[in-house]
Amino acid sequence: KTLSQSARKTAVVLRHKESGTEIVQIRCQGNADIYKTLQRIRHPNLPAIYRAAHQNNSIEVIEAYIPGLTVADVLQTGLYTEDGTRTVIRELCSALDALHTVRIIHRDIKPENVIIDTAGQVCLIDFDAARFYKQYQTQDTLFIGTAGFAAPEQFGFNQTDPRSDIFALGILMNVMLTREHPSKRLYAGKLRRVIENCIQ
Repeated sequence: KTLSQSARKTAVVLRHKESGTEIVQIRCQGNADIYKTLQRIRHPNLPAIYRAAHQNNSIEVIEAYIPGLTVADVLQTGLYTEDGTRTVIRELCSALDALHTVRIIHRDIKPENVIIDTAGQVCLIDFDAARFYKQYQTQDTLFIGTAGFAAPEQFGFNQTDPRSDIFALGILMNVMLTREHPSKRLYAGKLRRVIENCIQ
């Protein structure tokens, strides 16, 4: 089945005829080296990458299929509690720690890119916008990300670094708790100070 299809990306779920295992095949524009680095990482909050290769000016990626609901799906029916938000964000922080250790900046943390699988495990997906942090570089070579979640430096003001993902994490927390961007409504509960620190 088709998960997504656009000018930049196609993602389909395939099932192996003999084993019944489901995988995701992605064809997109992007950096194959990011996915090749992810292939070497086995982390419970990141999808397993089985294959990454250049193909006709794009990349083809084979990764594990993660059945479940995205944070965006959950927000269709209600808001997260503070405890629920802490659980999701704690696991995302673990995923980001693994990524930032190998200099990968995700650059597109948003409700649609966070899946809670059928066992309750949180997984950060979609690395099309990801890039490697390069010391001494003054700005990113490609401006990409989701407006509202992307840090200001992603639009040409500076190079993205791990703080860019922390910024998006703060926006995500506020949206999980209020369904609003903090510029419209900043959460008033105990996690407000954490959100403000993230987006400062």
